[in-house]
Amino acid sequence: MKKNEIVLFETNDKSKLLSVQMDGNTVWLSQAQMAELFDTTKQNVSLHANNCFKEGELDRNSVVKDFLTTATDGKQYKTKHYNLDVIISVGYRVKSKRGVEFRQ
Repeated sequence: MKKNEIVLFETNDKSKLLSVQMDGNTVWLSQAQMAELFDTTKQNVSLHANNCFKEGELDRNSVVKDFLTTATDGKQYKTKHYNLDVIISVGYRVKSKRGVEFRQ
């Protein structure tokens, strides 16, 4: 994968298409994108991600990165993105149909 490459992820039932930010050898998603991926809320994603850090499973400084994103108002904002390690960890903690699909 190339740096800053955009990859599209499609669910098994073809109902969702998600644009994924690639940087080097990892994927980066915001909490909103993870919520969409796992069909859950941003609050639930935040809870599970923070538990990964509190429990010492992952080091926040190694797996979280700020990206500039453009909002609908045209302004750019810093948005925290989480790498594949966090995505996998959250995916194993989320209790949703999409979370189960992710684990399979």
